[in-house]
Amino acid sequence: MKLISIVFSFKNEEKNIPELIERIVKVFSEIRNWRYELVFVNDNSTDKSEEMLLKYQIDYPINIINMSRTFGVGPCVIAGFKQAKGDAIIYMDSDLQDPPELIKQLIAEHEKGSDVVHTVRTKRLGETAFKLFVTNLAYKFIKFFSDIPLPVNAGDFKLISRRALDKILELKEYRPYIRGLSVWVGFKQSKVHYVRDARKSGETQFPLLSAGPVNMFITGVTSYSLKPLYIGIFFGIISIIMCVVLILHTLYLKFNNLSALGSASILISISFFSGMILFTQGVIGIYIARIFEQVGGRKNYVIKNIKEHNQEKKL
Repeated sequence: MKLISIVFSFKNEEKNIPELIERIVKVFSEIRNWRYELVFVNDNSTDKSEEMLLKYQIDYPINIINMSRTFGVGPCVIAGFKQAKGDAIIYMDSDLQDPPELIKQLIAEHEKGSDVVHTVRTKRLGETAFKLFVTNLAYKFIKFFSDIPLPVNAGDFKLISRRALDKILELKEYRPYIRGLSVWVGFKQSKVHYVRDARKSGETQFPLLSAGPVNMFITGVTSYSLKPLYIGIFFGIISIIMCVVLILHTLYLKFNNLSALGSASILISISFFSGMILFTQGVIGIYIARIFEQVGGRKNYVIKNIKEHNQEKKL
């Protein structure tokens, strides 16, 4: 019987954990040929999430990875991936927006030969029109700049085979973009469409314009493409053309004894060129920052301890 590992990165989800575990247990009671383990990566929760998981651990195959501080979703997911023992791995959020019942379809696609099975959201319940618009725009923006075929509206909820996961873990990126890594490794990929539910309870840890989504967006844009750097060349060409036009316009006014350019024209041109320079430097700065993080040699997370089947491992 094959083993599948389900990895959760969570912070302060005590209200959702009981229903989450109960629904997953029910799903696997209907699945043959697969046994499961649940890997919960605790991103320094301050509520009773860990205590609750320790109680469930008595009856269910639950492993708890406690981080030494808050590191964010990406590092926590990689930590869970490294500890997972399954022949296939499913990563999903713990807020119950991603229905555990979809696991059966993911496994079915995997059994047909897919190494990576993405879940694509056809609808997102419980979210404002503005958030949906910004989110869809961000997905399309990332896909446009990416050199790999990133699926639109495909989040972190996905199944990854063991051989694909091993290749992902070999990459050792400091700021991993899981959605991109799962596509970059290749192999056969498929999709399962679903309606994403509203959050069951508690508050989201990632408001739309908070640091988490913004950093994920920047990472998504810059991780798999050099196109943003080419924008600097594009803006440079535009600046040169505008500069030539302004020079010709100035010469025309001078040789025809017309009035010189006014202060408004000068301010507009200075503002335009300054904006282009600052924007280009900002893009270059992002890439330099990623290089700095990658060559710094720091680990992207530190594990405090691992509590596995009632046996604690101190690291």
